[in-house]
Amino acid sequence: MARSAFSPSALLHRLTRRSDPAHNRTSGQSASAFAFGQQEEQAGASSLTAAHQAASLVARLPDLVVQADHIAATLYAGQHGQRRAGWGDTFWQYRQAQPGEPSNHIDWRQSARSTHAYVRETEAESAQTIVLWCDLSPSMNWRSSAALPFKQERAILLLLSMAGLFLRNGERVRLLTPSGMAALPSSGTPLERLALGFAHLAESPTAADGTTTEFQPLPPAELVPRRAHLLIASDFLCDDQTLATCLNHLAGRPVRAHLIQVADPAERALPYNGRVAFEGLEHESPIDLPHVQTLRPDYEALVAARDSFLASQAAQHGHDLSLHCTQDAPLPTLLNLHEKIGGKLGPLHRGIRA
Repeated sequence: MARSAFSPSALLHRLTRRSDPAHNRTSGQSASAFAFGQQEEQAGASSLTAAHQAASLVARLPDLVVQADHIAATLYAGQHGQRRAGWGDTFWQYRQAQPGEPSNHIDWRQSARSTHAYVRETEAESAQTIVLWCDLSPSMNWRSSAALPFKQERAILLLLSMAGLFLRNGERVRLLTPSGMAALPSSGTPLERLALGFAHLAESPTAADGTTTEFQPLPPAELVPRRAHLLIASDFLCDDQTLATCLNHLAGRPVRAHLIQVADPAERALPYNGRVAFEGLEHESPIDLPHVQTLRPDYEALVAARDSFLASQAAQHGHDLSLHCTQDAPLPTLLNLHEKIGGKLGPLHRGIRA
């Protein structure tokens, strides 16, 4: 009998206990153990202990930073300006001057070609506060195959890539921890300092009261700066009500959250056959299934329902959701995320330059 490294116990129990009313769950209850491990003899699923997790992450940081910087450069080369009038150097449009318009706002060369006076408007260039949150809980420290990256590693790459783009655009990028904003090292490039901040956070997550605790998948909403844009990279294997409460609190600050759901491909398809024993990484009870392949259609339906729930919760509170599978290249997900964020990054003030 094969044994797995991680288990979607909650979902699998839903499927195997439907005939027992005492074990039925309501549709709003969370599938807290949504990811699962691969059969050892087939793909050698791997997970890391907390002690090895930080060391492994630090070893991979230089390569992650290089990849993130390259991706950010690609995104930067293809981006478009903010189509809003504001202080900046990039021309946007001409408009007719209004009564009382200061004379130094008039573009006299353009006005000489017409019977009207025209004002030259430039695009907005106002720095925004971008906050990064990466779920470093045990469920993120897993992959179904040695050929795939750990979910945690891919989440950090996605966040660093977006951070690199934002830094190129002159935005303020900060890293959120369970105790507040991270105090980043003083040496290195801004992207390198953020990467080191992730590594330090993986070593010993500290809560707001100063105690070291197990990392939580969702950020403390009360510690996010007001009117910031928050990027959350997670598998979102948390309680449904906890997620809804967090998104609601963020919207009330107000904070615009951009959710990046990171998933291993095995979590999406349940690609197992025969008898498999599933064991959880986050205190889920183990479950032994003799013919796991027979559950695949129902499991896929639950995956689709979970996706729909996450998307509806994000939209309900004015946020957005992007899905990324670790078997896929990061760039398509980042392009989609950039498009979503680009339309919501508004200037702090408007202005016009002649």
